[in-house]
This record gives sequence, C-alpha cells and structure tokens, in this order.
Amino acid sequence: MERVRIKSPAKLNLTLQITGSEGGYHMLDSVVTTIDIFDIVTVKRRPDRRVTISMRGLGSENIPRERNNAVRAAEFFVEEFSVCGADICIDKNIPIGAGLGGSSADAAGVLSALSALYDIPAEHAEEIADRVGSDTRYLMRGGFARLSGRGNIIEHISSPLKLNFLIIAPESGISTAECYKKYDELPDGPRFNSQNAQSALERGDCGALCGSFYNALYAPARQLNPDAERALFEALSFSPDGACMTGSGSAAFAVFENDMLCRWAMSRYSGSYRTFCAKTYRPRT
Repeated sequence: MERVRIKSPAKLNLTLQITGSEGGYHMLDSVVTTIDIFDIVTVKRRPDRRVTISMRGLGSENIPRERNNAVRAAEFFVEEFSVCGADICIDKNIPIGAGLGGSSADAAGVLSALSALYDIPAEHAEEIADRVGSDTRYLMRGGFARLSGRGNIIEHISSPLKLNFLIIAPESGISTAECYKKYDELPDGPRFNSQNAQSALERGDCGALCGSFYNALYAPARQLNPDAERALFEALSFSPDGACMTGSGSAAFAVFENDMLCRWAMSRYSGSYRTFCAKTYRPRT
C-alpha cells in the first residue's frame, strides 16, 4: 500500500463544563458527537523519514507548519514507530477557529491513515494522539461520547438518536488558548453536570438532551469575538429544539426535528455567516 485516504469528521460539544485545572491544563466534562462534515486526509508513503504537507481550502494554506497539528502528529508517529515519512495532503471543509475540532480532526486523520499505511494497530497510534491535541484521541473513533480530564478520558455513549444540525459559522474564529485564558479571568459561572445529557442520549430523549446544552466557554468567547454571540442569537431565531455554541467558538449549532426543517432554516437564513446542515456521524467500528 502506497497511499491512504481518510475522511476525518468534525465534532460538536453538546455540553462543555470546566471542572478545574491540572499541570497547566484545563480539565473538562463534555458530551460530544461527530458530524458529517469532513476534512479529507491523504497520506502517501515516502522513501525517507521526512514529512511534507499540503493544505487546501478555507485559508488553511496560511497555517504555519510549526503550528500544524497534522505535521506534529506525523512527526511523532515516524519517531515513535521508526517508520518512513509521508507526503500529506489535506482538503479542508471544516471551518477553522470555529470550535468544530478541525485541527484535531486533521491530526486524527493523519494518525489513522499512517496506522493503515504502515500496518500499526490504531490503538497504539492513539497513545500519540494525547500529545497532539485534547480532541485527537476521541476523533480517531468518533460517535457520541463523554470526555473528561484534558479530553483524553473517553466514555463512549450508545444512543438511538440521530440529530439534525444547522451550523452557523462566522468567518472570524477564536483562539482556543485565548478563550481559556479569558475564562480564567472571569468570575465562576453556574455549574452544570454532563450526566443529564448523557442520560438523555442513552434513553433517546431529544427534548431532554436539548434542554441540557451548556458551554462554559461561551462567556469568554462572546467577549473575545461578538460574532460568537450573534451566531448563537441567529441560531435561536429559528426556534429550534435547542442551540448552543460549540467548543471555544465561534460557531453555533441548532437542533431540528428532521432534515427538512433544518434545510428550511438554512434557506431562510439571510445573515452573512457560513451555514451548513449536518447530521450525527457514527464511524464503522
């Protein structure tokens, strides 16, 4: 095998609570799902140990190599397993700086592709994922899950629900690091427990799930970028079953009963932000 192509999905945080800090990292409690918006990751075997990367779409061409998690993941992989390098090409469809996990999705896709290319068990590559980004290990598997610790402790959730999302994503993103920094500067907000969301998923109760949406990073995000607040306001304007900001923003999502209502809302949207209809995505295991 000389080349492997992977579809790597975006994620949404249905809940996100900060539970403390440890070793300079924020600890979280978050219920997440992958959705059917994908970056396309292609890796090709090299005869040497070099790693090259080509990014296409959504301004990803301007991401510095030293800040590219896909490159870091590949270099860690080559070093850890003493294999040859790879030429990486990533076609970006997941908006950057939106809280949709695009950077971690690229790293997860690279690790999954390299595992297949060099016949390394995926569970071994997952150990590298924790060194790259908090969502990376989760995004190598996807589905519904509850994340804790730095996002590296994963409890997968079985649910009959299939959710329909309208995603509203401003062009202006938010730095995750800056959002956490601002969070630390603000007074403590209300405390929520993700157990209600997990229980609602397990019993297939969409109404209860939507009623448990919460994101502790919304307060700092809206201060850093007013577009995060506007995106959520516009998502709520369609009277969805529920809506929330995802990750550190700036994108917001709204849940609708079915795909037809979701597409109706997207067709009625007259704002300037990017919009997508998406569904929950469960990779084959």
